[in-house]
Amino acid sequence: MRGEPARPPVHHRPPHLAQKNPSASLAAARRAAMVSQHGILLAVSIISDHFGPLVSSEALLEGLLLNGRLTFDQLVWRTISKIPDGSPKPTREEIRMNFNKLVYAHYVERCPKPEPFFDPLIDEQPTSTRKRAPRAVETVLSLEQKVVRTAALSDAEKFSEIPYSMEESSNAKDDDHHAVAGGKRKHEALEVDEEDSIIAENEVLWRANFERFIFCLKKKFCADRKKAKLKVGTLAIWEAFFEANVMNNDNKTVTSPMNGILERVGQKEGGSSMTVDQIISVLNDLECISTTRDPEQFTFDLNKLVETCRNDEVESLVKKKHGQEAYTIFRLLLKQAGPVETDEITDKTILDKQIVHETLYKLWKDEYIDSERVPSAASGTGNAQFFVWRVKNTYREHYIDHLYHAALNLRQMVNCMAELLLEGTKDETKLRNRKNILILALTRHDESLMVFHDF
Repeated sequence: MRGEPARPPVHHRPPHLAQKNPSASLAAARRAAMVSQHGILLAVSIISDHFGPLVSSEALLEGLLLNGRLTFDQLVWRTISKIPDGSPKPTREEIRMNFNKLVYAHYVERCPKPEPFFDPLIDEQPTSTRKRAPRAVETVLSLEQKVVRTAALSDAEKFSEIPYSMEESSNAKDDDHHAVAGGKRKHEALEVDEEDSIIAENEVLWRANFERFIFCLKKKFCADRKKAKLKVGTLAIWEAFFEANVMNNDNKTVTSPMNGILERVGQKEGGSSMTVDQIISVLNDLECISTTRDPEQFTFDLNKLVETCRNDEVESLVKKKHGQEAYTIFRLLLKQAGPVETDEITDKTILDKQIVHETLYKLWKDEYIDSERVPSAASGTGNAQFFVWRVKNTYREHYIDHLYHAALNLRQMVNCMAELLLEGTKDETKLRNRKNILILALTRHDESLMVFHDF
């Protein structure tokens, strides 16, 4: 049946591994279950921004996000069935072209091998019978880790596009027999073994590459987060840098070629009057540095900005709960990244000693910092002691727990407002306004959680 995915050939495996599936089916099911309708629309919006509305044709992405894994044949059938009656339906070739664009851009990938061959008896042979690895790189892997490693695909395999079948290539040549010789050679170059094409369409399982979508969100978050603090001229270069981003496999950095940056800066207001030296100077100020392999490419470290944003989130909460003095002290301890003595905190923050003691006690009681009693080396008796303070290793977990608690309270208040509106009340407009304000606050909490969890 068309709705059933074709199974790849089953390799013989030991009985105790027969039920293990290293293709992360549970993870795929969990991901699919977690994707809401808004999540699907967000993913479609990201794709549309990159390729336009045609390639996103929405059924391709929706099918993968809702079902987790599908064959290309199932995607074709699902995409065509979504087209309303009377509307022009895309051909299989058009769907393949659009699908291959998604694969090329790494938004869609092949699933790990569903039936990998793994023989633990061979793997467990004494090292004397196998090629001995250097001691420094030897690692002990669990049986599950070995199976997963065997099932994993290389990047070349994961993002290998669906080839053209010989039949389609020959049909294209028959229909275009008046084309020039160069066009014919192009069709001939696309011809592959028909069996490979059938396997790629009917047996290979595909899934959405969530890491790629998260990278796009991460990139957008970082671009917007810094945008508010930039001047007009600097802002144009910052935007141009992100717009000129070339695709790479590194989800931690954004890399853009100088030619692309110059082209997009020239399209912005006042950009045509900027010199190359001015633009490079601004890029360096923005911490977009030229790469060692290619001086004509500039790279920005997303993780570094995300780390700063995380600290800003925690510092903002500390300031809100305990005031400016607590914010100043906590920021100092965070930057020191180690134990700091009480008098040193007083000297560096230029705060009253009594206020420092009171504030440190508040932060300690709220589990943001730790204290330790240390003997004084200056004292000959060894009885004199003083306190040192440091930020707790779990301060972020503590902050996330605060976000969870606040988000739960907000959600309960939103539900309460919704129930009151259903019951009917004279103050309906007032309740709706309050509900909308609470929803905006809840969205803000969701964004903060995204910074700590997904990025």
